[in-house]
Amino acid sequence: MSAALTAPALRRRTAWLLAVGLAAAGLWGAACAQPLYRSIDAQGRVTFSDRAPSTAARPVEAPSGNDIDTGAAALPFELRQLVQRYPVTLYTQRDCAPCDEGRSMLRSRGIPFQERTVNTNLEIEALQRLSGQTGLPLLAIGSQQLRGYADAQWSQYLDAAGYPGRNSLPPGYTPPQARPLIAPVATPAVPAAPEAPAPIIPPPIGPTPANPAGIRF
Repeated sequence: MSAALTAPALRRRTAWLLAVGLAAAGLWGAACAQPLYRSIDAQGRVTFSDRAPSTAARPVEAPSGNDIDTGAAALPFELRQLVQRYPVTLYTQRDCAPCDEGRSMLRSRGIPFQERTVNTNLEIEALQRLSGQTGLPLLAIGSQQLRGYADAQWSQYLDAAGYPGRNSLPPGYTPPQARPLIAPVATPAVPAAPEAPAPIIPPPIGPTPANPAGIRF
């Protein structure tokens, strides 16, 4: 039978075990964490990546706000500023189960977003020029593009941009309706051709059966 620990020895042992546990947790968190980096190119576009593209890149932080009115008066102040800095756009198409899952994820988290549908050949070509591919869904957070739906990846980038993890939309908020990627152009109506005026028949010249003398007035 082992001897019972004295009170000071028990406190030292407890402190040692706690320190070991915290150190192990810290190493595990460091091994699992995948920090995102934010970089700004010459055109001022912001992109996120899990690799530092240059020495100028720095870990992503929630952007500091200034008093910018985005026009979305129904949104809370901080959320309005996030929408201004990192607008979220979801590109979808009909009969697309991953698109439906992505839309539901954004709505359940309370992310204000615009939805653009890609259904016509012209819209597919426009998506190709926009993103370099035609796979859907496509999520844009500012200038960062995420191809295909992946809940963990989308959440990671939304967190990096500073969007809240829980729905903070006001109860009366109504999301904007989805719009086609290319706005339909109304075909101008072709005006009907005017009716040709009835031909003017000049009066007969010379004698006629009704005017045998050929008198003109």
